[in-house]
Amino acid sequence: MIFRQLFDPVSSTFTYLLADRHGGEALIIDPVLENVSYYSQLVRELDLKLVMAVDTHIHADHITGAGHLREVSKCMYAMGEQTRAECVSHHFKDNDALVVGKLVLRAWYTPGHTDDSYSFVMKDRVFTGDTLLIRGTGRTDFQNGDAGAQYDSIFGRLLTLPDNMLVYPAHDYQGRTSSSIIEERVYNPRLQVHTREQYIEQMNALVLDPPAKIAEALPANMSCGFKQAA
Repeated sequence: MIFRQLFDPVSSTFTYLLADRHGGEALIIDPVLENVSYYSQLVRELDLKLVMAVDTHIHADHITGAGHLREVSKCMYAMGEQTRAECVSHHFKDNDALVVGKLVLRAWYTPGHTDDSYSFVMKDRVFTGDTLLIRGTGRTDFQNGDAGAQYDSIFGRLLTLPDNMLVYPAHDYQGRTSSSIIEERVYNPRLQVHTREQYIEQMNALVLDPPAKIAEALPANMSCGFKQAA
């Protein structure tokens, strides 16, 4: 399998490029607009055909590159059925399989950070978007976020995965690149709660500044990464 974890230093976003083989079909998760040229170059260098771009949710901290990749490569742009993004070409639902070549990613609806958040499960790894981070969890204070729903997504779904399942989030702000389910269960400070109510209280007590690009990113991402005319 071809697997590349790519990092955007401005938004601390991880983008993932996957394919089953050189010369095969590829999928990209959470692309960033400013890096579209690099993604396209990498796809060419690896002799891949990009057939699908996927966003885990509507992002508030960067503008998606998925719409522009669709223009460049003619790939499909896919998001979950709950999204309000207006120009997505394919909507998947909970437990749908995203198939690219011989790769299969299972879409899990994991709301909480936003109401359109999804994770993608493979045999040995899970892409958790902003639902479960490394030693943290995504904020729940905007975009119809819901701390209770996030608790259910994490404790009722993601933490039921095998202990050795690798965790690849959409962001990290400390230079960490991956984790595992068992590591997060044991060492993630936000998961050391005994009840759903404790988790909700913990998340509701956070006082966080809004993402720096939220005013620009949200409307652009509703239009697949294309900025709206003033």
